[in-house]
Amino acid sequence: MTGQTATPRVAEHAAAVLRLQDVSVRRSTTDQLILDGVDWTVRPGEHWALLGANGAGKTTLLRLLGALMHPTTGTVEVLGSRLGRVDVRELRARIGHAGSAQRVPQDLTAHAVVLTGHSGTVQPLWRTYDDEVRLRARDLLTELGVKELADRPYGVCSGGQRARVLIARALMADPALLLLDEPFNALDLPSREDLVEAMHQLAEGRPRLATVTVTHHLEELFPAVSHALLLREGRILSLGAVDDVLTDSLLTACFGRDITVARRDGRWSAYAGRRVLGP
Repeated sequence: MTGQTATPRVAEHAAAVLRLQDVSVRRSTTDQLILDGVDWTVRPGEHWALLGANGAGKTTLLRLLGALMHPTTGTVEVLGSRLGRVDVRELRARIGHAGSAQRVPQDLTAHAVVLTGHSGTVQPLWRTYDDEVRLRARDLLTELGVKELADRPYGVCSGGQRARVLIARALMADPALLLLDEPFNALDLPSREDLVEAMHQLAEGRPRLATVTVTHHLEELFPAVSHALLLREGRILSLGAVDDVLTDSLLTACFGRDITVARRDGRWSAYAGRRVLGP
């Protein structure tokens, strides 16, 4: 496994946004080992890509980071709080989370959807939103490049527009950590590129924000992505600086077929060689 750069333990602990030590997760019903011995540290301003084949453990790992579950063994610290020793409801309120699977009332306007990020609810709690909160929601839509959608029903927005609205919603709590669960799912090329640009601008404008993006495609990584983690069958195959991890050999080992990686103008791409099938 490619390791992260060694730093003094005290300094690493103080600076960590996420810190996992020897973390394993077993499915209680079958005793299946889903994650095995995960060690990982994320610091402020780092932008991580989390990659691996289906079933590698990405969803389980993201649930740990979002304080949605506890490890079977090992320790998970999120924003300085250790799971098992903190009120997870309060902790979750400090974590930004956006993904294509989130359920959102289709009749709400984009502005209302973002407002629900302040209250942490599905439906708006109108009495809790003062003028400052409402203005902040509009500012976040502007920051994500979709201010013109403020009064448009969420249900008629395109997939790419919805993704940016959900990210704006996730930022309402001004989190130090933003988790993105396949935000590019089912987007067409223009929508994907709009979201890539929006995420890059967000990273540039918030130097202390840390992000973790689960994705299946290198083309979806925005140029500010600085680190990558490869999961294979519940174990970390490699993690560290993106240039050291996203290599032909490591992605080939991760996905089990020959992968060629390229980078141009800060953007990544990957393709697999043709398989020769037998008669």
